[in-house]
Amino acid sequence: MENNFLKLSDIPTSKECVVVKVHGHGSFRNRIVEMGFVKGVHVKVIKNAPLHDPIEYELLNSHISLRRSEAELIEVASYAIESETDFNGTFTEEEFEKQVAEKTKTINIALVGNPNCGKTSFFNRATGLREKVGNYSGVTVDAKKGVFHHKGYTINLVDLPGTYSITEYTPEEIYVREYITGSHPDMVLNVVDATNLERNLFLTTQLIDMNIRVIMALNMFDELTKDGDTLDYKQLGILLGIPIIPTTASKGIGVTEVLDKIIEVFEDRAQESRHVHINYGQDIENAITRIKETVSPNKNVTDTYTPRYIAIKLLEDDRLMKTYLQKAAANYGQIESTAAKEIQSLEKAYKEDTNTIIVNAKYGFVRGALKETFHEGEKAKRQLSNAIDTLLTNKWLGFPFLIIFMWLMFEATFTLGAYPQEWIETGVSALGEWVATLIPEGPLNDLLVDGIIAGVGGVIVFLPQILILFFFISLMEDTGYMARAAFMLDKLMHKIGLHGKSFIPLLIGFGCSVPAIMATRTLESRRDRIVTMLITPFMSCSARLPVYILLVSAFFVQYQGLVLLSIYFIGILLAIGTSFLLKKTLFKQTSEPFVMELPPYRMPTARNTLIHMWDKSAQYLKKMGTIILFASILIWALGYFPVERSVSTDSAEHMEESYIGRIGKAIEPAIEPLGFDWKMGVSIITGVAAKEIVVSSMGILYHVPDADESSQPLIQAMQEQVRPDGSPVFTPLVAYGFMLFVLIYFPCMATIAAIKKEAGTKWAFFTMFYTTALAWVVSFCVYQIGSLF
Repeated sequence: MENNFLKLSDIPTSKECVVVKVHGHGSFRNRIVEMGFVKGVHVKVIKNAPLHDPIEYELLNSHISLRRSEAELIEVASYAIESETDFNGTFTEEEFEKQVAEKTKTINIALVGNPNCGKTSFFNRATGLREKVGNYSGVTVDAKKGVFHHKGYTINLVDLPGTYSITEYTPEEIYVREYITGSHPDMVLNVVDATNLERNLFLTTQLIDMNIRVIMALNMFDELTKDGDTLDYKQLGILLGIPIIPTTASKGIGVTEVLDKIIEVFEDRAQESRHVHINYGQDIENAITRIKETVSPNKNVTDTYTPRYIAIKLLEDDRLMKTYLQKAAANYGQIESTAAKEIQSLEKAYKEDTNTIIVNAKYGFVRGALKETFHEGEKAKRQLSNAIDTLLTNKWLGFPFLIIFMWLMFEATFTLGAYPQEWIETGVSALGEWVATLIPEGPLNDLLVDGIIAGVGGVIVFLPQILILFFFISLMEDTGYMARAAFMLDKLMHKIGLHGKSFIPLLIGFGCSVPAIMATRTLESRRDRIVTMLITPFMSCSARLPVYILLVSAFFVQYQGLVLLSIYFIGILLAIGTSFLLKKTLFKQTSEPFVMELPPYRMPTARNTLIHMWDKSAQYLKKMGTIILFASILIWALGYFPVERSVSTDSAEHMEESYIGRIGKAIEPAIEPLGFDWKMGVSIITGVAAKEIVVSSMGILYHVPDADESSQPLIQAMQEQVRPDGSPVFTPLVAYGFMLFVLIYFPCMATIAAIKKEAGTKWAFFTMFYTTALAWVVSFCVYQIGSLF
C-alpha cells in the first residue's frame, strides 16, 4: 500500500480513522462497500473478540464485525498518525479531512505486458523517467516505479517485468503474479502489442480470470494500421469488458488518453469497464463450479482470490495456489480431492492434461473475439521483416554478418572513441596543473593532484568508449537482432551446456558484468542462470579495457588489434571450458527447451537508443564519484604514508616504503612465479574494487599524474622499470600474462554483489576463489612456458 497509510486492522481499540481505499477483488469490495466502508467514512474501533479475531467497528451509526484478514484489506488514515507526521500540533477536523481527501487522490497502477510490447516505453513517456528499453525477452528484470501527477491525481506507476503468462514457469511470471495479488494495485494497465494480438491477449485472459480492474493500452497501433489491418478496438473492449485505448508509446501518442481513462475507471465512470467470465466450455465450467463449492466456505481465502480463479488454478495444477491453500484453507483435503477428481475426469474425456485444455480454451476465446473485431490486410511490413530475417539468419551469411557486426562494434569503440578521449585527457591534465598552482606543496596538494585527479581522471577518459559500446548493444536490443543472435547460437551454446538465451547476458557482459548478471533472470532454468552468472565475468567488460590499451600501446605496438582480440577470445574460451566443466560436474541435469520470441525487426528510435546508452554510462560516471574516488584516495593515502614525502626523497623509494608498498611486497612471493613485481601486485589488489582502478593505481605507484591508458609518461615509466639485477620488469610476455590475469581474476565488488543477490553467498565466494585461482594458473603457464622460448 502506498503513502504510508495504515491497515484498518492496525488501528488500536477506541481509536478513530477514515477509510481511504478498499483493496481486494470484486466480490469482497462489493460486500464491504455495501456495508458502508467507502472512502471518507469515519470508523471507530470498538473491541477485539476474545481471541483477537474478529474485530468490532462502528460506522454510520451501526456496529459491524470484520475478520482481521478482511480489515487488512481496508486502507485508512488515522487522526493520531496524521497529527504527528503532517501537522506537528493541533488541527481541526476539517483540516484533517482535507488532508485525507488530498491523499486519497492517489492511484496505484501495475504495468503488465509481454516482452517487446512497448511497456517500458509507455512507462518512460508517462513518468518522464528513463528506464532501459529493449526488444528481447526479459529486459525489465526488476519492477521500476515512477510517480507523477495527472489532473489532480498522484499516480504511482510500477513497471513489472515483461512476461507472456502469469503462471509459475519463470521468475518474472511469479513476481508479477505475487505483486498483483500481494500489493493490491488499484488497477492493472495491460500493454498489448497491436501487431501480435493473439499471443498478447492470452495474458489478458489471465488478468480477466483474476477479477481485477484492467485497462488496455493497445500499443504500436500505428504499425497495425500501416499493414492495412483494421481492428474495432471499441467492440473488442466490450467483449473483454476492458477499456481499450490505442497508443504509440515510442512517439507519445495515446499516453494522455490512457491516463485520462485510468482516472475515469478509478472514479467508476467508465461504462465499458465490467467483469466478464471466459467461457471454458460446459465440461470445464461444471468442474469449476464443483471446485468453487468446496473453496467458498473459506472466507479468508476468497477475500484474497475469487473462488473461480482458485478453481481455474487448481485445474491447471498450479503449485503456488496449492501451497497457499494448504496453509490457508481449513478443508484443504476436501478441496484437493475434488480438484484431483475433476482433473482426472477432464483428462479422460479430452485425452489431454487440464492445463493444455484451459490454455486451448483461452486461445479459443481470444480467436473468437478477434474474429469479430480484427480484419487482416497485406502484411508488407512483416514480409519485409521476414526477408531481412532470412538474410541475417542464413546458414552461410548469418554468422559472417554477426562477426562483422561485432568487429564494427569494437573497431568503432576504439577508433571513434580515441578522439574525444584525447580531449578529455587534455582537460584532466590541465585541471591537475591548475590545481597544483593553487595549493602549496604538501599532503593536500598531493591528495588532490596525485590522488583524486590522477585516479579519477585516469578512468573518466574512457567514457567515450563506454558510450559507443553501449550504443551498439542498445541497437542490437532495440532492433530485435539480439534475439536472432541467440537463435543462431543456440546449437553452439547447447553443446557447452548452455541455453541460446545465455548469449544475451554474455554479450551484455562485454559492456558491464553487473547488468549482465541481472539479465540472467530471463533464463527459466536456475541451473542455466547460475552457470551463465559464473562464466559472465570471463566476458571482458569495458572496465578492463583501459588496462589492455595501456599495455598493448606500450609493448605490442605492431600487433595491437591482434593481441587485443586474443585477450577477448581467450576469455570466451575460458567461459566455454568453465561452462562445460560445471555442466559435467555440479550441474548434471537435462537441458531446457529453447523457447524465445523472435519479434519483428523494428527501427530503433533515437530517443530510446540514446537513453539506454546514457543510463548505462551514467552508472559508469556514478562509479567515478563513489568506488573509484574512494579507492583513489585510499591508494594515495596508503602510498603517501607512513613517511611524508619531501622534495628530496626519491619517489620510487618512498612508494616502496609506504603502506601500499609493504602490502605489495607481502604478496610478491605469490605472484613472482608469474613475472609480476610488487607494484603489479598492488594494482591487482586495488582492482578488486573496480578494474578501472588498475590503471590509476599504476599512475599513482609510478607517480605519474593524470595517468591513463595512452599516457606516454606512464608508458615510459613502465618500459624503464628494472629489477635489482637490471632486467626489465615489464616485457611483452609479462605484459600479456598481466592482461590475462586482469581478465580472469576476482570480478569487481559490484559484480560479486550482483552474483550474491541473484545466486546466493555460496556462489559469490565460489566466483571469487575460482576466478583468482584460474587467473594464477593461466598467467603462470603463459609466463613459464613463454620463458622457455
